[in-house]
Amino acid sequence: MKYTYYGQSCFLIEAAGKKFLFDPFISPNGLAKHIDTSKIEADYILVSHGHGDHVADLVSLAKQTNAKVIAMPEVIAWAKAQGVTNTHDMNYGAQKFDFGKLRMVWAAHSSSMPDGSYGGNPAGFVLETGGKAIYFAGDTSLTVEMKLLAELYNLDYAILPIGGNYTMDVDDALISTRYFDCDKVIGVHYNTFPVIAIDTEAAIAKFNRENKVLLLPAIGETIDL
Repeated sequence: MKYTYYGQSCFLIEAAGKKFLFDPFISPNGLAKHIDTSKIEADYILVSHGHGDHVADLVSLAKQTNAKVIAMPEVIAWAKAQGVTNTHDMNYGAQKFDFGKLRMVWAAHSSSMPDGSYGGNPAGFVLETGGKAIYFAGDTSLTVEMKLLAELYNLDYAILPIGGNYTMDVDDALISTRYFDCDKVIGVHYNTFPVIAIDTEAAIAKFNRENKVLLLPAIGETIDL
């Protein structure tokens, strides 16, 4: 299983012969200007909510790749209105796919589309594929609903926002790992804007002190999971 980071909350997971692209926001991100979006391939595009820093490249990449877009019904309706045809709308709950199983889970945030229309509820995902269970929290604050994940899964990795202000910060993310019982974390949603800038070395050290791993791959870097 491979993980490639594209900045903010956008990343690609490759597993079981499939490519899963999450929250495509690349071309407007100055930190990701070296990423050539024309070379990105995907079988599925998963969208946690409708904010521009999560959907800016959704329509163009959905059309480029013909990937199946999975998101809340309101996000899917917005994408369809712009010509995206390969879609699967979900809400909180689980569904089986050819790659395994996917569950949409609660996220404590807000959601609206770039045009100001209603974006439905924000969400996170638990992706079960390739023999692993990966939790992507989406944009969320610390919330007790995360404790339910420990009842449902033995998570291999958690992909968590750590920039604060709009989402959990490093300290909240560390607390959340105790809720869902996962010691391997990949950080997202940090350093893109000044208000979510963090000290990355200090963040890694905080996790290390609790015998947990915080991975912060560079934009464009691919790591093995």
